[in-house]
Amino acid sequence: MAKSKKAKAPAALYVCQSREETQGAIRELGDVQRELIRIETEINDAIAKITDEKKSEIDALNTRINTLTSGIQLWCEAHRADLTGHGGKTANLVTGEVSWRQRPPSVSIRQQDKVIETLKALHLARFLREKTEVNKEAILAEPAAVAGVAGITVVTGVEDFSVTPFEIEVTP
Repeated sequence: MAKSKKAKAPAALYVCQSREETQGAIRELGDVQRELIRIETEINDAIAKITDEKKSEIDALNTRINTLTSGIQLWCEAHRADLTGHGGKTANLVTGEVSWRQRPPSVSIRQQDKVIETLKALHLARFLREKTEVNKEAILAEPAAVAGVAGITVVTGVEDFSVTPFEIEVTP
């Protein structure tokens, strides 16, 4: 017998019928949004309280993890050749596995402007990249000039709708 899927109930469709009803709906939207914020705040307060209560336990566990990891690494580094068979990267120690992985090379640049000047002065421009990109601001300033260019579409007249219930912020 095949299982039948339950049909999802359609989302409730709500349409305001008058100006007064729309004003009331906006007020209710503000009330619901503030209630959601109150609930989120309660949840965050509870999380902060639990985290604070468990802070010393968490710190002690993290310290123990770091101590154990350091001790394991020191012993494994000293016995790497025996563990990996001269050149291997992984060792199975029954209760777990240790491994060494070489990170890929990376480049770090400090004071980029000075580095660029130096590379240019040393005729090492092959290490510099020139980036050419479309100037969208210029196209928006002159949309008629690019009207026939394939791949360019100037979008105008799009409206977004938003509802912002009035609220007052109270500062202590």
